[in-house]
Amino acid sequence: MSKHAQERVFVAGHRGMVGSAIVRALRKQAGCQLILRSHEELDLTQESQVQDFFAEQAIGTVYLAAARVGGIYANQHYPAEFIRQNLQIESNVIHCAWKHRMQKLLFLGSSCIYPRAAPQPIREEYLLGGPLEATNEAYAIAKIAGIKLCESYNRQYGTDFRSIMPTNLYGPGDNFHKEDSHVLPGLIRRFHDAQVTQASEVMIWGSGQPLREFLYVDDMASACLHLMRQSRETLAKLTAPQCSHLNAGSGEEIRIAMLALLIAEITGYEGHIAFDNSKPDGTPRKLLDSSRLRSLGWSPRMPLREGIRLTVQHFMALQSSTPLANAADTAHASAATRTEPLALRV
Repeated sequence: MSKHAQERVFVAGHRGMVGSAIVRALRKQAGCQLILRSHEELDLTQESQVQDFFAEQAIGTVYLAAARVGGIYANQHYPAEFIRQNLQIESNVIHCAWKHRMQKLLFLGSSCIYPRAAPQPIREEYLLGGPLEATNEAYAIAKIAGIKLCESYNRQYGTDFRSIMPTNLYGPGDNFHKEDSHVLPGLIRRFHDAQVTQASEVMIWGSGQPLREFLYVDDMASACLHLMRQSRETLAKLTAPQCSHLNAGSGEEIRIAMLALLIAEITGYEGHIAFDNSKPDGTPRKLLDSSRLRSLGWSPRMPLREGIRLTVQHFMALQSSTPLANAADTAHASAATRTEPLALRV
């Protein structure tokens, strides 16, 4: 690449929550030419399409944020699709990045890669140290395979493929589905619907006592760019060839009960919040140790309250932009809010 040429950067999965945040961050960066393709334009599960795309584009850097994702219901009912499609995406993109001599690649994983009973806070070396959470085992195994693909190509071919594992992410572009979302966006949706329908009570599964860590998606994007700016020599001092991934988290925990109260306050819901103690809580605590990434000079900037406020604002904009589509959905939520407990991934 010449001195004055722009770096050509491919963001795979640019329409998703994390991918779109990475695009926002890269657009603020001088000397960067973004290469973006929708799923309709480029199916990453099809090797021939990926091969042709990389052969035609002089790409220097890849951010691999594309994945088949979903909540508990989808993970439990479609495990074959989750493991197969994610393995296809990872294998195709990583192999073609090597074949066409990409300068750098960053693979985005998930904190679900760690054992369900991992010691807290969770360090990178706890990977493969015990059984995974059963509900999303197929997805987790695919993400572990992505890390090992990067490490294997690095070891055999000398590539510069890196991996980062985020904690629970939230922010603009999140999935706010009532039944198939993660806990924070799901609570936003539930309390908004309860506010609109003037429901007297919102019931949430479990005791509300589990602790969870959350990271605003734009902070995650800044972590990705910061990691990619580091030299290989710097990273080699923090990682090992077969434990090369880095955690990215806020370092702050909040109980689900306190999170519910905070979201209720921000959405303006003043009704009663109840917890169904007969339902399972899930893992009591899930906190990543992000000290290695922080030692490189990165730290999150978005406070949880402000991040939730911005996410609620984004959700409200989505609601107002599709009023007809949401009318029936909100009407249906009236009965659901009063009688059905909230069962989301935590």
